[in-house]
Amino acid sequence: MNSSSVNFSQLFLRIVFAVSLFSAVADRFGLWGPPGSPNTSWGDWDHFLAYSNTLNAYAPPLLGSILAITATAAEIILGLMLLVGYKTRIAAWGAFLLMIAFALTMTFSVGPKAPLNYAVWTCAGAAALLGSVTRYKWSIDNLK
Repeated sequence: MNSSSVNFSQLFLRIVFAVSLFSAVADRFGLWGPPGSPNTSWGDWDHFLAYSNTLNAYAPPLLGSILAITATAAEIILGLMLLVGYKTRIAAWGAFLLMIAFALTMTFSVGPKAPLNYAVWTCAGAAALLGSVTRYKWSIDNLK
């Protein structure tokens, strides 16, 4: 693979991964529509929290809320880092770990189909691939 295709691929992956993370967060805050609307998974924070608590049924409700907030904050921070290309390798491996945590939690809580439907395993693989790139052209990292 030549360097221009790697440059394009990593940029494309950074952008779409960031937008996907932002989209999931937007759904939690009703930006894609209210609960039950087409193309929404949750539609508001309460529905997201209920789903999160289903996935984290082993945790007491207060810890479940903390986990939901932490996951949301991680998605926003990692999405921003990927979008602008700041500490991209760290952000990519962080996203990999987050996706693996999501996939395993979903698998053990609601079964293997949920992380497959949401392509969580695929996202984990994409994050790992992005983390293996040696140079991130068109990024803050590349300004050094």
